[in-house]
Amino acid sequence: MCAELSSSSPRAWQRMLSGRRLNLLDPSPLDVELSDIAHGLARVARWNGQTIGDHAFSVAQHCVVVEEIALMLKPDLDIQWRMAVLLHDAPEYVIGDMISPFKNVMGGTYKAVEERLHHAIHRAFNLPPDLPVSIAKLAKKADIISAYLEAIHLAGFSKDEADKIFGKPAKVTAEQLDALAASIEPLPTKDAQEVFLARFAELDDARKRVGGR
Repeated sequence: MCAELSSSSPRAWQRMLSGRRLNLLDPSPLDVELSDIAHGLARVARWNGQTIGDHAFSVAQHCVVVEEIALMLKPDLDIQWRMAVLLHDAPEYVIGDMISPFKNVMGGTYKAVEERLHHAIHRAFNLPPDLPVSIAKLAKKADIISAYLEAIHLAGFSKDEADKIFGKPAKVTAEQLDALAASIEPLPTKDAQEVFLARFAELDDARKRVGGR
C-alpha cells in the first residue's frame, strides 16, 4: 500500500509545489520535476547558513560552481556528465544539505535514502543511475574544491585550516581559484534558482544538439 494511503505507517512522501508527491522510500522518476529541484536547492543553505553576506550560499549556486570546476578540470567533459555533475547534490531538494559531520553520525540510513533519490533523479533526466567511477571521482574532486573556496571565503575558515581539512586544490591555478572565488558570491534566492535553471537548459539543449535524449 502506498505510504500516503496507509494508516499504520508514518507519511514518507513530500508534496512538491508542482503537485507531485515524492515518496522518499521508493522515489519514482515520474515524480521528479526540474522546477521542484531548482526551487528547493535555491532555498537550501550550504554550511547550515553559517556564511557571511546578506544571502545564504545555496546548494543551487554551489551545484553550478561545481559543474564549472569539473569543466575546468576536464575541458572535454561530455555534456551528459556535465549535467550529472550539475545534479550531484540534487537529492538535497528533498532531504536538505546535511553537513558532513552529521552525515557521519547518521551513517548508512541517510546514504541509502540519498542514493535512492539520486537514482530516481538520474532516470528522470535520462542519465545512468550510477556514474562511471572516473566521473564520480571528478565530481567529488570538483565538489571538494568548491567546498575549499566556500570555507575560506564564506564560512570563516583560515587557509591553513582549509588546507588541512580539504587539501590544497590540485590541477587548478591560483588565477583559476581567484576567478572561481568571484563565482561564490552568494546570490539572492530567485537569482540562484534562475542561474541553476539556465545552466540546466544550456546543457540540455547542447545534449539534444549532439543527439542525446
